[in-house]
Amino acid sequence: MFRSIFTNSFGILFSRILGFIRDLLTASILGANIYSDIFFVAFKLPNLFRRIFAEGAFVQSFLPSFTRSKHKALFSIHIFLVFLLFLIVMSMSVNLFSQEATRAIAVGFDAQSVEIAAPFVAICFWYLPLIFMVTFLSTFLHYKNHFATTAFGTGLLNIALIIALLLAAKMDNESVVLYLSYGVVGGGIAQLLLHIFTIKVLNLHKLLLGGIKYYRAKKHKVVKESREFYKKFFPAVWGNSTAQIAAFLDTWLASFLASGAISYLYYANRVFQLPLALFAIAVSIALFPRIARHIRHLDKDKAYHMMYRGFILLSIVLSVSTAIGIIFAEQIVWLLFERGAFEAQDTLNTTLILQMYLIGLLPFGLSKLFLLWLYAHEQQNMAAKIATLSLLCNIILSLAFIYPLGAAGLALSSSISGFVTLVATLRAIGKDELRAMARGSSS
Repeated sequence: MFRSIFTNSFGILFSRILGFIRDLLTASILGANIYSDIFFVAFKLPNLFRRIFAEGAFVQSFLPSFTRSKHKALFSIHIFLVFLLFLIVMSMSVNLFSQEATRAIAVGFDAQSVEIAAPFVAICFWYLPLIFMVTFLSTFLHYKNHFATTAFGTGLLNIALIIALLLAAKMDNESVVLYLSYGVVGGGIAQLLLHIFTIKVLNLHKLLLGGIKYYRAKKHKVVKESREFYKKFFPAVWGNSTAQIAAFLDTWLASFLASGAISYLYYANRVFQLPLALFAIAVSIALFPRIARHIRHLDKDKAYHMMYRGFILLSIVLSVSTAIGIIFAEQIVWLLFERGAFEAQDTLNTTLILQMYLIGLLPFGLSKLFLLWLYAHEQQNMAAKIATLSLLCNIILSLAFIYPLGAAGLALSSSISGFVTLVATLRAIGKDELRAMARGSSS
């Protein structure tokens, strides 16, 4: 267990360090202005779907269904082809109607900003089908308890963006955004090639090739299994996407604020996401296949014990991270971003937003752990209801706080919704199950 968590955490740390280097260069070269806002908007929609697929809905729905399937190869290929076709059609549609897609993402942009941003939105969206293929292949690696490739592979996106920034450093802002957009696609291609290579090394490609070989003749055998998967997948999509939708809405609302607000939210959220990913997401990714397998084999005591250990670990590290982050928020932002076009006032604006985000670090992290229990029991509908409650709370509070507090009010709304999610999740699990987790066994 701890080896898998360490692998995930170290891989995420590697990727996030590269990500901070990327953000440092972005802040230095672009600063916090309309062009940085344009890039963050262009990358927002594919990144939204990336997080839904890579960090939640697909894995948490596909893995239990794949484990239970009697025709694993056929089932896998069927799901892969359906999703890939859908995402390619969606990407083509965004490219054909890029200005309409841009207006939907950033309603507050004026006509000139929409016209500038639209080509970059179209380019970045091709990252989506690439990252789906990466996620699909990573699910097989997780099934075999291999986490290193996916954990470290995420860094390839940041490497591609760093290269793009270095190449465009002395160019005008619009050219920098163009290079970054192509860097997004290049990073997706690099991640996909790495996963294909690992699948081949671990001989997992034989299962996929077998599914392709017999798909046309035997696809009828997985019709029922596929229907069951879709019934669980769509509630899981909603349950895992509400946090990302909330972040998307923050960008939408921030587009009505002064220039730079979107960038402040982005930079602050990047810092907030480091401990969340390094600890909560890493623990969740490592524990989910094991917990799902223990529950599938009716060995709940082992599942309770793993939940207990995960809870203790996350409670300690997230509490410490919250305290350190809030106390030293200004110094962290100054150290990471204040150079070049990113000035002292930008640091102060970003600091307040970061502190508001960090209030929700502990509840968001623990929610990710406890939601695993619902997904492992295939209670996606309950998780979706909890997510809906949290999203509604976030929307109402965002609208209430945006005018008195500005972008900081949007971050505070997010944190409060994290507490709502945690309380609702604990109630859904029930007192008896929580007591068993606290003991580490059912006895």
